[in-house]
Amino acid sequence: MPVKSSASFRMTALPMLLTAQLLAAAVLALTLVWVLHFRGGVSWKPTSKSLLVYTAHPLFMVIGFIICTGEAVMAYRIVLGPRAAKKAVHLLLHLVALAFAAVGLYAAVKFHHDNGLPDIRSLHSWLGIATIALYALQWLVAFVYFVFPGAVMTMRADYAPWHIFFGLAIFLMAVCTAETGLAKFVSGSIAYPSEVFLINFTGIAILMFGLVVILAVILPSRY
Repeated sequence: MPVKSSASFRMTALPMLLTAQLLAAAVLALTLVWVLHFRGGVSWKPTSKSLLVYTAHPLFMVIGFIICTGEAVMAYRIVLGPRAAKKAVHLLLHLVALAFAAVGLYAAVKFHHDNGLPDIRSLHSWLGIATIALYALQWLVAFVYFVFPGAVMTMRADYAPWHIFFGLAIFLMAVCTAETGLAKFVSGSIAYPSEVFLINFTGIAILMFGLVVILAVILPSRY
């Protein structure tokens, strides 16, 4: 259904930016409660509690690919100051997200290796590998276009809308990957019935955070 040219959301991005921060705090709190209380924390040692290695995977992925990426997407709306400062924070947060994701990926690979399990067989793993690969490619291309001194201004202007599109698409891929990962935990071995409810609430909070981040980006800064 086409949208009339005079139609608008009739609101600014500020309420969504504030809501996003509350949801990010909720996602982090729920994840920490799940990992520390229900899963006993994390460990890199292949002991009898080898699930402690795998628990590091969702923890680092949620911090990196969900929270840090969401904050990076909103950086141009949140950070006060010149555009150069906004760009630096945007670029740095994405780099931090990649670093967390690398640790999270290592945890998953280590867990599979320690327990003799096959790799990259589930939809979750396929989405995860694709998201990490596209995320790294997006960061490198953005660095060349927007940071590298030799980039031509016209090239930057032509690529800018595609950069925004692919950035939002990859962020949504990260949200989908997180949701499928949580679904794997629910369908697997759950020690406590209440853990299922916590995981489901975490998944809902992640989905709401993703939607609010997108809305905060597309809404105008002011009327």
